[in-house]
Amino acid sequence: MSAPQATRTTALHAGAWWLWALGLATAASRTTDPLLLGLLVGVAGYVVAARRTDAPWARSYGAFVKLGLVVIAIRLLFAFFLGSPIPGTHTLVTLPEVPLPDWAKGVRIGGRVTAEGMVFALYDGLKLATLLICVGAANALANPARLLKSLPGALYEAGVAVVVAMTFAPNLVADVQRLRAARRLRGRPDRGFKALLQVGLPVLEGALERSVALAAAMDARGYGRSAQVPPAVRHTTSVLTLGGLLGVCAGTYGLLGDTGGGYGLPLLLAGLAAALAGLWLGGRRSVRSRYRPERWGARAWLVAGSGIAVAALMIWANDYAPTALHPPAVPLTTPVLPLWPAVSVLVGLLPAFVAPLPPGADRVASRASRGASSRGRRRAADVDVLTKEPTP
Repeated sequence: MSAPQATRTTALHAGAWWLWALGLATAASRTTDPLLLGLLVGVAGYVVAARRTDAPWARSYGAFVKLGLVVIAIRLLFAFFLGSPIPGTHTLVTLPEVPLPDWAKGVRIGGRVTAEGMVFALYDGLKLATLLICVGAANALANPARLLKSLPGALYEAGVAVVVAMTFAPNLVADVQRLRAARRLRGRPDRGFKALLQVGLPVLEGALERSVALAAAMDARGYGRSAQVPPAVRHTTSVLTLGGLLGVCAGTYGLLGDTGGGYGLPLLLAGLAAALAGLWLGGRRSVRSRYRPERWGARAWLVAGSGIAVAALMIWANDYAPTALHPPAVPLTTPVLPLWPAVSVLVGLLPAFVAPLPPGADRVASRASRGASSRGRRRAADVDVLTKEPTP
C-alpha cells in the first residue's frame, strides 16, 4: 500500500501517532537493555525524520532528545555524588564522605563510587530518556490542533480553553516583534527597560481587543450551550469517568512496572471502557456539530496497531525471558541484543512506510534526485575530460 500525499482529508489522525508513541514508550519501560533502548530511539527517530512536517511543533523532537541527554547526565551525577543502592567491587574513585545524622540512615553524600553503580544508573537514565524521546516523537508528528479537535463532546470546553491558550502566546510574540520593528523604522530604541514599557501598553491593548473579539465570536456561535439531562445520567457519568480514569492510572502503572504486567492490561482496558462510556454520556450535554470531523482510516489502524504490537510483544518477552531484557549490573557483563525482542521493536517502523507523506516531500525528493543526477553528469564529464587522449 503506497503512501499518498498528506492533505486535509488524507492526513493521519493525531491519536494514531500518540498510540504508536505510547506503545514504544511502554516497550521501553519493560527493558533496561541499552541496545534495545537505543533501537527504540532509532525507530522513533527514523519515523520522525520520514514523516514529520515543517510545522513549528515538528521541531520539538530535538528538544526532547536534548532533554533525554540531560536526564542521563543528572542520573549519573546523582549516582556519582549520592551513591547507588547497587553493591559493587570495582571502585572507580573514593570521594570524601559527609557525615550525616542518625535520622538520615540510608542516605550518604560522597564515599565509594563503583563501576556497577554507575552502569546501573546509566541503564536507569537511558530508560527514562527513551520514554521522553518517544513522547517527543508524538509531539513532533501529531498536529495538536487536530488532536484537540478530536476531543469528545464532554471535554469541549477544556479543548476550547487549550486552543485559546495555544494561540495567545504566538500572537503576543508577533505583536512585540511588529511594534519593535515599527519603533526601529521611526528611529526609536527598541531595547531596554524604557522601550519595553512603551511597547507593553500597545501589546496589552491588542491582546484585550482580541479577547473581546474572541468572546463575541464564541457568543455568536452559541458557545456554552448545554442540553438538559436527568440527574441520574449526570451521576452515572461522573462515576464512570472518575472510576475509568482511576482504572487507567492503575493499569498504566501496572504496565510500566516490572511486576504488574498480569493485572495492568485488564485494568487498563476496563478503565478505558468506563472512561469512554462516561465521556459518551457526558457528550450528550454538548449541543454542537463537528465541522470536518477527523477520520480514523485503515492507515491510522496500521500506525496505532504497530505501536500496540511493539508494546504487547515486549511485555510478552519480559514475562517469557526477563533476564534477556534486563542485563545485570552485578556482575558487570556486556549487553547482548536479544533477537526476537529486537525484531518486535522493528515493527514500529511501519508508520514510516504507510503513513501519508508530509506536504512537499515529493518535491524535496525530486530535487534531491535531480541534484544527484546532475552531479553524476558533471563527474562523468570530468572523467571524460581527464581520460581524453590529446589530439596530435
